[in-house]
Amino acid sequence: MDTSKHDLPALFAQLGLDNDPAAIDRFIDQHKPIASGSALADLSFFNAAQASFLREAVALDSDWAEVVDTLDSLLRQEADIRPS
Repeated sequence: MDTSKHDLPALFAQLGLDNDPAAIDRFIDQHKPIASGSALADLSFFNAAQASFLREAVALDSDWAEVVDTLDSLLRQEADIRPS
């Protein structure tokens, strides 16, 4: 049973990205806003392994699906609003 915490820092670590709060903010600011018709996993700034993980997390409704949806939502926002 996977009892690890599934939050944005854990997702970024899982994707092999810097996962401190400032790095997450920079990543989101650098890549937002993404087009409404774009699938998160199809975006060019994710490599093949990252895209596969994101795609499977949502398709399989895994424990990661909610935080992947959160990242998707944050990347679509124009305003500088983030959950605490």
